[in-house]
This record gives sequence, C-alpha cells and structure tokens, in this order.
Amino acid sequence: MGLDNWDEIRTAFQVARLGTVSGAAEVLGVHHATVIRHIDALERRLGTKLFQRHARGYTPTEAGRDLQAVAQATEDQFSQLAGRIRGQVESVTGELIVTSISGIATLVTPVFVSFQAAHPGVRVRFLADTRVFRLEYGEAHVALRAGASPEEPDNVVQPLALMRAGLYAARSYVRNHGTPAGEDEFAGHRFVTANGEVLRAPFHRWLRERVSDEAFSFTASDATTMAAAIRAGAGIGFLSVYEAQNDPDLVEIMPPRPEWEAPLWLVTHVDLHRTPKVQAFLAHIKAAARNWDAL
Repeated sequence: MGLDNWDEIRTAFQVARLGTVSGAAEVLGVHHATVIRHIDALERRLGTKLFQRHARGYTPTEAGRDLQAVAQATEDQFSQLAGRIRGQVESVTGELIVTSISGIATLVTPVFVSFQAAHPGVRVRFLADTRVFRLEYGEAHVALRAGASPEEPDNVVQPLALMRAGLYAARSYVRNHGTPAGEDEFAGHRFVTANGEVLRAPFHRWLRERVSDEAFSFTASDATTMAAAIRAGAGIGFLSVYEAQNDPDLVEIMPPRPEWEAPLWLVTHVDLHRTPKVQAFLAHIKAAARNWDAL
C-alpha cells in the first residue's frame, strides 16, 4: 500500500538519521510516544520492519535504509525548492500582472517599458478590461482603478493621479458640422459615448444629462474604440488630456473641468503588497505619475 502519511515518513527518517526516539522527538517537536506510534503504524502499513530495536536505540533495517535514502533525497529537493522560491520572492524578476481600464493603456505602457529597462528579468502581462479582476484570487499583482475608492477587503489602496478629460472633435467633424460654443449649442450636433462600465465615468454622466439619446450617433463599450470614433469624425466626445493634447487632428470643444476629473487608484492585495517586485513597480509608477500631473 502507498506511503500516504508524510508525518510518519518524516518521523521514520529522523529516527533513522539520529538513531534514537528521543532525538527524533526533539527535532520534530513531538512527544516520544508520538514517534513510537508513527513508527509502529508505518511498519504495519508496509508489512515489514524498518528498525531493529536495541538498548542503544534504533538501527534501520535494509528497508529502513531504503526509506532513509529516499526521504533524504526528498528533503534535499524541498530545500532546493524553498531556496528557489525565496530567490523569486526576494528578486524583481518573473511575471508582473497589471490590470486596468482600457482607456489608460497608452499612458501606462511606457511605464511598463521603462520598468523593464530597469528590471530586465520582469515579464509584463497587462490586462485591460472593464471587469474587475480579483486580486485575492491571484488574477493580478497590481490593479489600476478609476472612480470611487475601491473597498474590497484585504486590499491596499493608494491614490495615484487625477485623470483629466476634455470634450474633443476631429477637424473633419468640425469642417462638416461646425463647433458648438457651449453646451447650450449642443442641439444638432452628433456625439460619441460609452455603454456598460465605462459609462460610470463622471464626464460621461455629465454628457448624458445634457444630450438626448438621439444625438448619440456612436456608442462603444471601451475607451479605445470611442477614441477611434472621435478621431474618425463620428462625433464629439470625451478624451483624456494626455491622449488628445498632442494630436493635431483634434479640436478642443470644451477644456477640462474639475467635475470631469476621475481619481486613479493603485490597488494591491495585502499578501503581495510588500513583495520586492510589487514594491518596485509601485515606486516606479508613482514616480511616473508625478509627470502626469503636468498634463
């Protein structure tokens, strides 16, 4: 029958290594009666004697020496595994999984590249999605979330930046439809908006309150598609300042307003928050975010 009780095997290994019940009990931190019980149970299960008992202690039989050799090799492998794991935990290497809303991909991608330049052993996996990834299930090391402060238990939440947005249109749209001087001239214009989770952004809510449903000529489920539609001339819509400011084909319809700002949060799980890899990335992206404020 199989060796399915690791406590008994570990006990037999220590008895074979040390030669006495008392020595094994001290190393294992158990009572000597527990050592004897484990040895007796293991011998019954295997149907053979593992030790010769004598006044000076226990001497392994041939079967006992076989068990000792295998257990020693197993212990060595576990020690090597523990060393490799400690090395991974203590170094800034391996896979770094970061999740965020899709609309900030162009902002954070250069941060990943510069982080990898500083830590070449890091492999980045960036998950841009509207769904909330579960850090407690190990789906990501770091989450970048916008809007209200996340409140999931066992997460460490830190403010990162304020995302500023303005109302823009493509020059081709302006040539065809003109430019509204303010929100009182929105009537007759075409607009681009979002649906689903993206719609929770404060500027989308602001626009929905001032524009009729019929005026929204293009609706998208993600910020990337929305931006492409605005640039293609589908209508007027919101873009982040960092994305729009250097694009000569865009016209600012309305400049950023404080009520359109959305806070961006850094979220990590408490179990991974203090690991060197996560701490190194948090420090790196916080330094980069100080430059975002200039936008």
